[in-house]
Amino acid sequence: ETKISWNNTEESHNLGQNCMSCHVLGGSGEGWSTIAGSLYDNTQTSVYPNGNVKITTEPNGAGTVVKTIEIDSKGNFYTTADIAFGEGIYASVQGNSETKSMVGKITTGACNSCHSSTDMRIWTK
Repeated sequence: ETKISWNNTEESHNLGQNCMSCHVLGGSGEGWSTIAGSLYDNTQTSVYPNGNVKITTEPNGAGTVVKTIEIDSKGNFYTTADIAFGEGIYASVQGNSETKSMVGKITTGACNSCHSSTDMRIWTK
């Protein structure tokens, strides 16, 4: 069964924590996430619900779209779908008025493993 977050749903939990500390092979979480994390608004203190995370083969949302993952109403996004990271793919977050893109490639989908502290949170507006 593939699990994926959707806008306007509330299936997720543990905002800001590393989802893949539990949602991995042998972990206690239901499903094995390939990409998961949390999105905040521009204050970085409140969640940003119902945006999108876009995974592409080129920086700044260019190239082939590998996967688009909706952010739920709790500010979390996740999928258990297969994603080929290869030598690296790129991530962007899309809000209502802004899209922010990571500059470098990602080779793991454990977004909150790096972006859990307040000075490194993923955010948009």
